[in-house]
Amino acid sequence: MTITETETGSRRRAAPAVVARGLTKVYGQGDAKVYALREVDVTFETGAFTAIMGPSGSGKSTLMHCLAGLDTATSGTVRIGDVELTGLSDKRLTLLRRERIGFVFQAFNLLPTLTAEQNIRLPLEIAARQADQVLFDRVVETVGLRDRLGHRPTELSGGQQQRVAVARALISKPQVIFADEPTGNLDSRSGAEVLSFLRASVRELGQTIVMVTHDPVAAAYADRVIFLRDGGLVTELTAPTPQSVLDTLMKLEG
Repeated sequence: MTITETETGSRRRAAPAVVARGLTKVYGQGDAKVYALREVDVTFETGAFTAIMGPSGSGKSTLMHCLAGLDTATSGTVRIGDVELTGLSDKRLTLLRRERIGFVFQAFNLLPTLTAEQNIRLPLEIAARQADQVLFDRVVETVGLRDRLGHRPTELSGGQQQRVAVARALISKPQVIFADEPTGNLDSRSGAEVLSFLRASVRELGQTIVMVTHDPVAAAYADRVIFLRDGGLVTELTAPTPQSVLDTLMKLEG
């Protein structure tokens, strides 16, 4: 739990970054009805790294998409900070995603004609916002890209490209970053680099990260792992290790 200082010097708990209550997602109707999520209640604390795991078809990607406003829940509520997503228009959802959310996907989604620095700064350009140069320098140092800023994506390794994508997500100071299998296209060494940088962004920048992964080693970089099965939240681990994550998954799949 993140602790903040008040003006009087007292310490208080920071408000959660994301809260979901009764989150349900249903596809189809009648005999074809499928529950992707069933009454999920979950809270993601500010300044924490949380992984979402579960067997194939457990609802982990659906949960992330509903939390991030990329999909609409059938019922229930999602709040990012002090903003309730339920009922927001498409325009307001787009604005919310631009101003409060960062995304890192399995595909790097970099523009091939832009340099690494231009790709990092792109969200600010789209939003017509001035870059915070101090933050930019700090982010670049955190992800270790100082000597690669002038290179285009084709001149970077997969791990370096994903680090550019992480830096791009960080640069707009989002309330939360959602990462969907961010190491899925990387070899183990590059994946470890990217996960270390995600971990560093939490530790050094106070970032909040919610990551979907199927990899117990990746999940062990998180502070906490929540597990889904058949669309429902069934258990969680704190201070996870690869072995404790693997053991929990095996029980769920047994």
